[in-house]
Amino acid sequence: MLLAKVSGTVVAAVRADGLDSPAYLVVSPLTPEGKTAGGDMIALDIIGAGKDEIVMVSQGSSTRQTPSTIDKPVDALIVGIVDSVVENGREVYRK
Repeated sequence: MLLAKVSGTVVAAVRADGLDSPAYLVVSPLTPEGKTAGGDMIALDIIGAGKDEIVMVSQGSSTRQTPSTIDKPVDALIVGIVDSVVENGREVYRK
């Protein structure tokens, strides 16, 4: 699982994912301190995250274990909106 910042949306009218009305977002992986940690990726949003929010992203086979994604071709899934991050007893992020 990783932290990421929502930077945009993806609209695809033609898809082979088998999902009803999916919301795909562009997310940028982050370090716990909020610095960019890698290239952007597309993640399915099942919780209603918005632009510029910090989110938790699950990747790989675990993304296909929710009721809405079971046996679906999903590789990255937004599973939480972050309120705060505490690292080594120090708060490094607060919404």
